Amino acid sequence: MDRSLPRTLGHPVRTVVIGGGIAGATAALLLAERGVAVTLLERNAQLGGRLAAWPRQLADGSTQMVGHGFHAFFRQYYNWRNVLRRIDPALSFLRPAQGYPVVSRTWPDEDFGGLPSRPPWSLLALLVRSPSLRMREMRDVDGPAAMALLRYSRTRTYRDFDTMSAADYLDRLAMPERARALLFDVFAHSFFNPAAQMSAAEMIMQFHFYFLRNAEGLDFDAPEDDYQSSIWTPLTERLQSLGADIRVGTAVDRIEPGWTVTLTGGTQLSADHVVLATDPASARDLIAASPAVRRLAPRLAGTIETVRTTAPYVVSRFWTDRDFATGRAAFSSVAREPLLDSVSLFHRVERGSATWARRTGGAVAELHAYAAPPGVDPASAERTMWSQLSGIWPEARGLQVIDSDTRVGLDAPAFDVGSDATRPGVLTDADGLTLAGDWVRMPFPCALMERSAASAVMAVNAVLRRHSIRPVPLYSVPPQGLLARWPTSTSSPVS
Repeated sequence: MDRSLPRTLGHPVRTVVIGGGIAGATAALLLAERGVAVTLLERNAQLGGRLAAWPRQLADGSTQMVGHGFHAFFRQYYNWRNVLRRIDPALSFLRPAQGYPVVSRTWPDEDFGGLPSRPPWSLLALLVRSPSLRMREMRDVDGPAAMALLRYSRTRTYRDFDTMSAADYLDRLAMPERARALLFDVFAHSFFNPAAQMSAAEMIMQFHFYFLRNAEGLDFDAPEDDYQSSIWTPLTERLQSLGADIRVGTAVDRIEPGWTVTLTGGTQLSADHVVLATDPASARDLIAASPAVRRLAPRLAGTIETVRTTAPYVVSRFWTDRDFATGRAAFSSVAREPLLDSVSLFHRVERGSATWARRTGGAVAELHAYAAPPGVDPASAERTMWSQLSGIWPEARGLQVIDSDTRVGLDAPAFDVGSDATRPGVLTDADGLTLAGDWVRMPFPCALMERSAASAVMAVNAVLRRHSIRPVPLYSVPPQGLLARWPTSTSSPVS
């Protein structure tokens, strides 16, 4: 980083950021800090994207917050955490998760929390501690396939495994049934993509990022209150204090080089730069509706057409008359159920839910299906997931549901077999237009919330470079696998 460059602009620069999720809010905030005049556009009524939260009135007359599902704030989310430090330098609103077991009907619970943080000790401790990884049962594991997890590299891994599905890779790996079910299948499913459709290279990268190559281990944190209260209200206040113009409930019809952003209704905004930070389908549709951009940027026009969303996910929140068993973890992954993938007990995590539970004597539970069948019916999914939970946690059968809220989401990115070769990156062949989001092709390991934030930092730095302004620091876990030579620092700067 060239520290001789100025940190802030000395002349007017206007940027329109389209999309108010993690990627868009990150881009808007970092640009506004550097003196860029930012307009942030979000078509929904609130910021947040898949991290959004909004109020819902229950049958008992109280108002509770609901959202798109529980998010784990892993400690190697360096760039996202740096953004959150703008609203709380100590990150005091985050609380450590006290264990996060994988539960099933077939095997005893297995908790992957509390392992040593630094690799390779984390891997060795898992091999020693986990009943799923008994050495006598590991003799049939395919050695070369297993070594691919330890030899991750951006070039070689995607060259060799992007044309293979995650399911085929796990078949080739030939792990014992219990290890595959409780560790690998649960892990692969957590990224919203069905394993039969998901790129094996993407799954290997995520295993590298979450477990094999970060110095923070598998432990994660969760906000002490709902996402609106903990994150989006203070972030909005921070953006406004920097002069950002935030417009929610504002949809975009098209963009034109120059740059002009035309809103639904005809209002036009002029800008020097545009950051497109929507969900993948919205980004694809917006470029399709912008013929001038397609003519100017044929490479972007071609690659954006290959971007798609993955299977729907289902989130059901239940308010019950009594609590679950005392020993149940606040967050549990679920193995080998046809639909149910995780259970979150929000009254043991969030302040608002805890207040409701103390007043009523009940509980607030969220059931999540990460990759549901196409066309899934919300009401049917709600009943099915509750039934499956009752088969795992018997006490659920005796709870009375006071109210429930179920929604189906269709905005998670697909990482299909072979898709890396055509996935657009942050930079485009349209000068002044950049992309950001958890669906964008990245040159270093990252995923989910951190992929959104990291891609936004890259988009911000592209704007700053054009005006000779010092870039924002960008961090990642080491980009090479355990068997490659690389420093073991907590985080590695990548720009």
